[in-house]
Amino acid sequence: MLNLSQTTAVIQSIPWFLDLSHESMTRLAAIAEMVSLEPGVTIFHEGDQHPHLYLIFEGKVRLESFVPGRGSLPFSIAEAFDVVGWSSLTPVVRQMTCTAIVESSSKMLKFSAQSLMACCESDCFLGFVIMRRLANIVASRLLTHRLQLLEIISCHK
Repeated sequence: MLNLSQTTAVIQSIPWFLDLSHESMTRLAAIAEMVSLEPGVTIFHEGDQHPHLYLIFEGKVRLESFVPGRGSLPFSIAEAFDVVGWSSLTPVVRQMTCTAIVESSSKMLKFSAQSLMACCESDCFLGFVIMRRLANIVASRLLTHRLQLLEIISCHK
C-alpha cells in the first residue's frame, strides 16, 4: 500500500491530471488506493451497482457486454490511463454498462465514487477536468458499441 506522497507521485505521472494543481492532486491521492489485480478477476458485472471507479496504471482490462442470443461479447480492452467503472459517477443510475475482467496483471488507482464526487463538488476545476475526461471515455465507448452493433446488424441481413 502506498502512502500519501507516493500516491500523489503516481497521480502526478498520469497525463489525465496534468492540468491540476498540486493541491488537487494531493486531494485525489487522499481518496485513492493502488490495487493490484490478477488475470481473470471480475471487477464488476454489467447491470451491477458498483461503488468504485478505477484508473488503470498498468495492465489490461477486457470490457464485455451481454448480447441476447450471443452471450457476453468483448467490445474493448482498457489499458494504461483508461478508466473503468465510470458509471459509478452517474448521479441516478450508477449501473455498470458492461462487465470488466482483468486481462493481464494490473495496477489501478481505485476511487470511491462518493469520495470522488465530493472532491469534484468542492473543487470546481478538478470536477471540470474529471468530467471532461470521463465524457471523452463515454463518447468513445458509445461509438465503439454503435459500430459493433452496426456490424452485427449487417451480418444478419
